[in-house]
Amino acid sequence: MDLEHDIARIAQQERRLRFASFNEDAAWDVGTRLRALAVARDAAVTIEVRLARQPVFFCAMAGTSPANADWARRKRNTVELLSRSSYGVGRSLELEGSSLEARMGLPTRDYASHGGSVPLFVTGGSCVGAVTVSGLPQRDDHALVIEVLAALCGVPLAEVALA
Repeated sequence: MDLEHDIARIAQQERRLRFASFNEDAAWDVGTRLRALAVARDAAVTIEVRLARQPVFFCAMAGTSPANADWARRKRNTVELLSRSSYGVGRSLELEGSSLEARMGLPTRDYASHGGSVPLFVTGGSCVGAVTVSGLPQRDDHALVIEVLAALCGVPLAEVALA
């Protein structure tokens, strides 16, 4: 897990995983696909999909706790503020030996730079929402989201997955 490789790959994910348009139906589709994938893998996760800072899909699967919803909130706050994946932010900060609190004065109670929240971009570059998973190790949370987004965007997973 080379930091520089991960940072470059996550930047590539953010460039390539874009939708022609994204609305409430698309948000629901992302959420239900994430849930189906988690069920197929017997993974207990909390899933949140937001569009324009409004919740469109939320699911706390059996085996999760309110702490997972809180982690999702904190990771999502980071994405909504920075328009970057929470894992990408975390890996960049790790490379710098810093933190969100040290870098930007953001309280850890409300912001987390752990993997699992990914910005939703439309073609042309604007961030229109965030999709967040919490319940697995952070790299796996991130990978689950990327797998679903790659499928929906028509990007071969092998071209964007973390090694």
